[in-house]
Amino acid sequence: MIPLSILDLSVVTSGTPPAAALRNSIDLARHADDLGYVRYWLAEHHNLASVASPAPDIMIGQIAAVTKRIRVGSGGVMLPNHAPLVVAERFKMLEALFPGRIDLGLGRAPGTDGATAHALRSRLDARDGDDFLERLSELLLWETREFPAGHPYNNVVAMPNDAPLPPIWLLGSSDYSSELAAQVGMGFAFAHHFASFDAADALVHYRAHFKPSRWRAAPHGILAVAAIVADTAAEAERLATSFDLNRLRRDRGEYLPLASVEEALAYPYTDSDRAKIARHRSRLFVGSPSTVRERLQPLIASSAADELMVITAVYDHEARKKSYSLLAEAFQLRRAAA
Repeated sequence: MIPLSILDLSVVTSGTPPAAALRNSIDLARHADDLGYVRYWLAEHHNLASVASPAPDIMIGQIAAVTKRIRVGSGGVMLPNHAPLVVAERFKMLEALFPGRIDLGLGRAPGTDGATAHALRSRLDARDGDDFLERLSELLLWETREFPAGHPYNNVVAMPNDAPLPPIWLLGSSDYSSELAAQVGMGFAFAHHFASFDAADALVHYRAHFKPSRWRAAPHGILAVAAIVADTAAEAERLATSFDLNRLRRDRGEYLPLASVEEALAYPYTDSDRAKIARHRSRLFVGSPSTVRERLQPLIASSAADELMVITAVYDHEARKKSYSLLAEAFQLRRAAA
């Protein structure tokens, strides 16, 4: 069976303070560690009432400190928001403190709106257009120390200099990141849960064009999906109503906390709303453990994914933990970990 991992946005629910979402992430990570999940990644988002985690590096340290085995990483650090030296320093620190357990996932998007992105970068060197490649190159140079002769950064060292950068993963929802990850020889994670691009095409292209590098000798493709699992299909569908309303609101630019099932069921949906929800369901796997596993298998096979990363956004924290428990059983995770 394919290894399983978790992507966590520290989703804020209605009627619950955002700080509780952060504590729930730590609790869920402990649970995932016990279940045999391979990785636990934290996202970076800003100025969203629905997401409590704008600083994945801080959460990574907290979670790594209370878990024993699971790898903890960023899914991802939005590189355009940060000076590459800062990213290098923070992740070298994490690698020094938790050697062999940290991942550095990098994204191209700002993870927020334009005004907030400007506020995040207002003291950085502003560049026109997409400067992700330039920032990525600089980040790697802090590790390789291959700045040109006479470059002022030759006298700057990313500390702690006895700790390497952790494994780097490029995140994407299109063919751009799959091509780049293959060219530079890094790991690749594809966001099926919100992508319009075909996951199989992206991951197959990545594997076919991968070039071994100092960063990775062989390709490793992660397929990230949204799934909600419960004991019965009816209960899973009930839990998924919160996700449905949340996604509908996001399409309208309303980034509200995740609604309760009761609020979602009472919402006055129009026919157009229901049609949108039905379309969104193509990117959400809902049902009993066996049903979700069977629905996922064709996508896993066609994409040749090495690993399945799951995001589960439900209102009740215990129901979310149970969803991951049931998924672990369906994919025989405990047996594989043993």
